[in-house]
Amino acid sequence: MIRYYLMFALVLTFAGQAFAQQQQLGPEEELTAEDLEESTRTLEKPMYTPFVELYLLEETKALRQEMQNTRAELIEKVVDKELSVADKTMSYATDTVTYFFYLIAGATSILVVIGWNSIRDMRNQLTSLAEKRVNELVVEYEQRLKAIEEQLQQKSEIIHQNQAEIERTNEVHALWLKASQETSQQNKIAAYDQILDLRPDDVEALSYKADAVLEMQEPLWAISLCQRALKLAPDNGHAHYQLACAYAEIGRWEDAVSNLEKAIEISEAYRDDASVDPSFEHLHDHESFRNLVFQNKDDSTDA
Repeated sequence: MIRYYLMFALVLTFAGQAFAQQQQLGPEEELTAEDLEESTRTLEKPMYTPFVELYLLEETKALRQEMQNTRAELIEKVVDKELSVADKTMSYATDTVTYFFYLIAGATSILVVIGWNSIRDMRNQLTSLAEKRVNELVVEYEQRLKAIEEQLQQKSEIIHQNQAEIERTNEVHALWLKASQETSQQNKIAAYDQILDLRPDDVEALSYKADAVLEMQEPLWAISLCQRALKLAPDNGHAHYQLACAYAEIGRWEDAVSNLEKAIEISEAYRDDASVDPSFEHLHDHESFRNLVFQNKDDSTDA
């Protein structure tokens, strides 16, 4: 901006000198372009003076001050406009609320005039209705919250039970592995007892314990364990088989054959086990035992 002012000042100065030369030449002689160019080349002093610089600076300062004043005036007008809009908005809101209350008062007056209850009675009725509805909502939500709390408690109990069952299952599994690796019958029985402490109704633990007891030549104990297992699971083949072995050990041949037959009906694998089991060694000459265990082998031999 200052550069433009300087150029303007130079042009004014140059125009002044040209005018001076024109005065020197006289009115009859016209100043040509060559004369202007020659005058420019032969300048003996600058075309501007400190007075011109001061003038330009003052003009720049005045222009800046004018711009600041214009900006302040513009901001003031914008603020006034915003305040005017806010004032109109508040006035509109106030008038709307006032008219609304006037409408309510008019409607209430009309209701009173035509014979309805007074404003106090209406207020009391509205209050009672509101309290009644609020009480109903409170009771309803209390019932819902109670139901949700009961469901959460049930789910928490189920989760705790499942966690306990998982821990018990892992422990039982570890005991089964321990029993399968033991070579001593006493240690096996101890492992089975631990399983039964965790799960008293474990039929497999009872039947396998009966097997270990038979290995220790305790058939009566084995019979008691097998009968206990069959009360819990009448279709358990292993319990029937161990009970047949125990009956065979004490000489109750018919009971041994009967329980062995039930075991074979459940699983044909017990037929082959019975043919080589030492507990049935004395039954090899028993006809019903032979017909039950060796009938397929006799048929294949005849063929």
